[in-house]
Amino acid sequence: MLRDIAAWCDEQSTEFDVYGTGPLIEEFENKVATLLGFPAGRFMPSGKVAQNVALRVWAERSGNPHFGMHPTSHLELHEARAYEQLFSLRASLVGPRDRPLLAEHLLSAPESLCALLTELPLREAGGQLPTWEQLEELKDAAQQTDTRLHLDGARLWETAASYERSYGEICQGFDSVYVSFYKGIGALSGAMLLGAQDFIEEAAVWQKRCGGELYTLLPNVASAAMLFDQRLARMPAYYERTLALAECIQATPGMATLPSRPQASMMHVLLSCSPEVALQARDRLAEESGVWLLDGVRPGEAPGSSRFEWSIGEATCALGLGELRELLTRFSQLAIKS
Repeated sequence: MLRDIAAWCDEQSTEFDVYGTGPLIEEFENKVATLLGFPAGRFMPSGKVAQNVALRVWAERSGNPHFGMHPTSHLELHEARAYEQLFSLRASLVGPRDRPLLAEHLLSAPESLCALLTELPLREAGGQLPTWEQLEELKDAAQQTDTRLHLDGARLWETAASYERSYGEICQGFDSVYVSFYKGIGALSGAMLLGAQDFIEEAAVWQKRCGGELYTLLPNVASAAMLFDQRLARMPAYYERTLALAECIQATPGMATLPSRPQASMMHVLLSCSPEVALQARDRLAEESGVWLLDGVRPGEAPGSSRFEWSIGEATCALGLGELRELLTRFSQLAIKS
């Protein structure tokens, strides 16, 4: 991949950006901002930096350090509460763990919030999305309560095919948006924060303060710019394969999907065996077929069950549907036999 990036940079006569300035990074920021319907964007090294910075700006503007987010938000589960320890913010967990955040959950929040962070799609619930009507209601509720609405769009690219809406339509009504480039796009690490021009200028200051302004981000930006158009064009195909794959999974003994009909090009696969048995079956299948069917497995809700996350992209689409069906059947046989 590094060789591909280097060749692409040679073809483009690319120069290094310096502390976030330069033709490549600025043109890419403008391109993504235009696509999502925002005046400005700022490339950042990670979503952790981008989202905490966004919430800090909203808190500073309102004079209220209290924000809301879903109980399964990445900020709560995977970032050692940086929002609290580094940015002096306080959070309320809003909505149920297993369903998307809705207007009713915001309107029933017990305290005033400077901002509400919502995730599309909801990763920990199998990539669930609110309906389009529910999403519009949430945007209206944020306006009614004078709450800035921030989108955790780590997997935003995977939602347009399901909603059958443009990215600009999806993002309309959000005050700020974060997107990732290493997930659905498949680039090196990198993220972008989108919003109004003055918001992005303030965010850039906080980016510097928390050590997120690197001397150059050339490899990261170049990898994202190189793959961006190609991978966006493939998103409908990824979603079609996800729907077909879900049908195969549901027809396989001992397996099901969450949700039953995927709402993005990802889902959770539910297994009627323990994580240990699932991992043994995965390894045996890899020895037999040369295909690594799944990665990590975690316990399911029922005793003796398990689940894993499946994101559908180029690797899954490279295999025929018939081959995937055979692999799933064999995996099920191995897990049951074990």
